[in-house]
Amino acid sequence: MSIQENYKEIKNQLPENIELVAVSKTHPVSSIQEVYDLGQRVFGENKVQELTEKYPLLPKDIQWHLIGHLQTNKVKYIAEFIDTIQSVDSEKLLNEINKEAAKHNRKIKVLLQVKIAEEESKFGLEISEAKDLFDKFIKGEFTNIQITGLMGMATFTEDQNQIRKEFSVLKNLFDELSQIQKMETLSMGMSDDFPIAIECGANSVRVGSAIFGRRDYSK
Repeated sequence: MSIQENYKEIKNQLPENIELVAVSKTHPVSSIQEVYDLGQRVFGENKVQELTEKYPLLPKDIQWHLIGHLQTNKVKYIAEFIDTIQSVDSEKLLNEINKEAAKHNRKIKVLLQVKIAEEESKFGLEISEAKDLFDKFIKGEFTNIQITGLMGMATFTEDQNQIRKEFSVLKNLFDELSQIQKMETLSMGMSDDFPIAIECGANSVRVGSAIFGRRDYSK
């Protein structure tokens, strides 16, 4: 199927209240433009260098989300235009985003990335660390950021019960923190598991290969 057909199929599967982040990492500007022309405005990239190369070549009303692991020394390259950083996994990174946002007189939206998967390779905060950072935010420590929600990745497994269990952990934390101050975004689910994520309470999904197709990384 074409990118347009893939996109329309995904959109048809999503309830109206679910935000779609079209993950365009490794895909060319022409493919992003194609999806933009169908009405999509929220796109996700993994790497700062790739994002800064694409940003000048595409319409300025795109809301860019950084969804990959972010090093503190790279924040300055995206602070001027990034809409949301979904992958905040340390207080050090939060402080850096706050500092760079202040230089541009902006408030940058961030999601706290919580480690819910059993896989060792996944980044993310422990639940206690996420609670601690949210508490500091509530008390006014980070004046140039807005913690708008949580993000998490489930274990890459065929075991749907395990995926459900991990997503439910994040949903419970989201509900708990929302009682202190309402959060907007629970970002869970990718191309392979987004239907389960929605079932478990996600209101934002990150879908790449199911829209753009899989890339041949050897090229």
